[in-house]
Amino acid sequence: MIASSPHQHPDNSITSVMLTVIVALIPGIITHVWFFGPGLLINMCIAIVAGLATEAAILYLRKHPVKVALYDGSALVTAILFALTLPSLAPWWIPFIGIVFAMIFAKHLYGGLGQNPFNPAMVGYAMLLISFPQEMTRWLSPEIPAAVSLGLIDTLRHSFMGVLPTGINYDALSMATPLDAMKVQIGLGQTVATIQQSQAGMSQLSGIGWEWINIMFLLGGAWLIFRKIISFHIPAAMLAGLVLISGLFFLVSPDSYASPLFHLFAGATMLGAFFIATDPVTASTTPRGRIIYGLCIGILIYVIRAWGGYPDAIAFAVLIMNMAVPLIDYYTQPRVYGHNRSS
Repeated sequence: MIASSPHQHPDNSITSVMLTVIVALIPGIITHVWFFGPGLLINMCIAIVAGLATEAAILYLRKHPVKVALYDGSALVTAILFALTLPSLAPWWIPFIGIVFAMIFAKHLYGGLGQNPFNPAMVGYAMLLISFPQEMTRWLSPEIPAAVSLGLIDTLRHSFMGVLPTGINYDALSMATPLDAMKVQIGLGQTVATIQQSQAGMSQLSGIGWEWINIMFLLGGAWLIFRKIISFHIPAAMLAGLVLISGLFFLVSPDSYASPLFHLFAGATMLGAFFIATDPVTASTTPRGRIIYGLCIGILIYVIRAWGGYPDAIAFAVLIMNMAVPLIDYYTQPRVYGHNRSS
């Protein structure tokens, strides 16, 4: 005799979802450390400890259960995503200030998990980028000679004490990101082909290291879709919007505008598409709304990259569209069966 349905009880708890997201991030994290050193791991540890401590302190002050909320994994994922946006040479107080600000002002100020209208990790990143532009642009070069590369101990000393090994300065270690270099050089009248041939750190696809990091996040995101943790609507729409607008300008003037492939595999594009824009709390929830939401993010990314002051643009594009989510969801609600459009 076969028992009555349902026959399967899927585990869709917040904790299991968050753990699955963390697993999907691991290939991109490993690749990031491979090309840009252990600074990411240091930033991540600081962000996790500070983020969980801030979460616990606020929950205690609000007289909410601390243990249950900490175990759901949401603060952990926020801290990891936030750390992934930071340069490897950021001092320790950068991830500390950023994650504390994100947890207080972007999450709990609005009531905590499920109530925040803005993505907390992106709020923390945007605040740091505006407030501390020098520290937020110290990206390691993926082609550092072995003689001047930083190991774990040297990176720890720099993070907590602000010192570099004798005879090594920031100019020998850091470089502009491919997106930043492309924007600046185009502004100086260089053609895209010339920039890709002459700029250190550039590759045929986007930038050395950056393309592999984006590929790993793409694979991790595809696994999340396969596991039904996220739907394909937002990532597909965001990437389609970015490809369409960048492809249009590239066709009009290939010397002045980078190709769609460059925009897809430079910066934090894939991290943004699969792990940031798909945040279930701050993203659109209706089927048509998700497509509109993702499409607009992709277009805004290109607009800010091409003509704005912040080359990566993921955070600002997502935050702008977070504000539009209530309006999008209101006008894209599915029709209820049995009701006509006028009722």
